Amino acid sequence: MGLFSWQQTLQSFGVDAVAVEQTFTDLVKAYSTSDRHYHTLKHIDHVLNTIDTLQTYAQHLPAVQLAAWFHDVVYDTQAQDNEERSADYACELLSNFGIPTNTIATVSRLILNTKHHQAATNDYDSQVLLDADLAILAANPVQYQKYARAIRQEYAWLSELEYMTGRRQVLEHFLQQQRIYHTPLMFQVAEQSARSNLQAEIQTLNLSHG
Repeated sequence: MGLFSWQQTLQSFGVDAVAVEQTFTDLVKAYSTSDRHYHTLKHIDHVLNTIDTLQTYAQHLPAVQLAAWFHDVVYDTQAQDNEERSADYACELLSNFGIPTNTIATVSRLILNTKHHQAATNDYDSQVLLDADLAILAANPVQYQKYARAIRQEYAWLSELEYMTGRRQVLEHFLQQQRIYHTPLMFQVAEQSARSNLQAEIQTLNLSHG
């Protein structure tokens, strides 16, 4: 994906090629900091690939793709306002590109919705982005464990007990949802795998704590 995908998304808005390349370099830098282990360009690539699979559900596909690129651009596990700062980053950059204000507003709203992973029943663009962002939860068990370990590394500053307590809350919150995935396709093919993975991780956390 990478640069080609970024170019393709912005091409439809007639953005200057040099500016596209420069901002891509900035994005790569942001997603490549040493404190990131899961929230890297690989994650963005996975999200974009999943959006591609779910694109028939989207109402404004370019906005969903742009939101995917920016949704974790600011990622500090010790901060509470990552989504707000990522949305601000996106708004400023897209304004400089001359992207229509209604598209920018959609991108910003989509990014902010990744904070609590909730979407209204008729907000199909958010549903696509959120399902793509959480697609990792339905990975095969080996990949899922790799993901879980990478998240732990991003929270290395937390003690084992603090991390296990917080992580368990997050996992249980997902399990309490009526459905983790919003789009019919993801609900059909991924819901059960995701629930199994989440339950398995909770069990692991309980064992290591016990």
